[in-house]
Amino acid sequence: MPDFNIILPSKPMIVSENGNLGVYEIEGLYPGYGHTLGNSLRRIILSSLPGYTITTVKINGASHEFSTLTGIKEDVITIILNLKKVRFKVVGDEPKTVTLNVKSIADVTAKDIEVPGDVEIVNPEQYIAAITDKGTNLEIEMVLEKGLGYVPKEVLQKDKVDIGTIAMDAIFTPIRRVSYEVEHMRVGNRTDYNKLRLTIETNGDVSPREALEQSIMIMINQLKAVVGFKEEMEDPRLSNSALDDVKAEVKREMPTEDKDLEEDDILKTRISDLDLSTRTDKALANASIRTVGGLIRKREEDLSGIEGLGEKGIQEIKRALSNFGIVLK
Repeated sequence: MPDFNIILPSKPMIVSENGNLGVYEIEGLYPGYGHTLGNSLRRIILSSLPGYTITTVKINGASHEFSTLTGIKEDVITIILNLKKVRFKVVGDEPKTVTLNVKSIADVTAKDIEVPGDVEIVNPEQYIAAITDKGTNLEIEMVLEKGLGYVPKEVLQKDKVDIGTIAMDAIFTPIRRVSYEVEHMRVGNRTDYNKLRLTIETNGDVSPREALEQSIMIMINQLKAVVGFKEEMEDPRLSNSALDDVKAEVKREMPTEDKDLEEDDILKTRISDLDLSTRTDKALANASIRTVGGLIRKREEDLSGIEGLGEKGIQEIKRALSNFGIVLK
């Protein structure tokens, strides 16, 4: 008897790992699943891995990003672009504040940034600016925040910031690039199974292997969330008849005194709440019948004499009253 089960692939294998660059393979994928899995993982790796980056800076002597600083080779825009390249590893999820304060002639790099114990600079050699005058002091305060993907400064800057505080576009993702390739491979007698090869390069915040593991777990958790169906779904568009059926069932289970209260509520129900046609609603209004209590005092032959009602309107009224368990006399 043929086996129609789709076989499971192998666990990821390390092809090579060199610093922040890693290559991994997954073998034994059912035909077509190489692209299905490869494209999904690539999108998750690029968009869904969290990271820390600088979101605001305050540079002493600069009121805005188009300022120039005396004794500094670079203008403020160039300094900000260089700060964007500085990467951090941070323990926890809360925003962190780090500072830079250099007072002598020097090439300022990321290693000159003063950080707390739960913050590590991944690329301390990153160039920031050059101080060219002896009496110049480069003082910068930076706020680090955690996030996903790319967020423009207009989104981050929800509230007004202090004068001199410059918001920055935030590139939170720790991924520099990721690509995948799919090759055919033999499994048993078939040669059309897939081998998936993933190449991942990070900025050092996470290792390539951690990036792959995190992306796989994100995919698993997303799929787990949609397994099965909700047994009961509350639909705000439930018809009046369905709602009334529920009311009738509740009423049958009520104590006698509660039933009496329920009956009073029914009798006070306005005709306009019965969802009758406009023609029938208008005919009853013209006959000064405005509640269910007033309606059930009438016999069927009495309603027949109401102008504009007709047989079709009477049948419509009967259906509406039946939802309350009421029958016309």
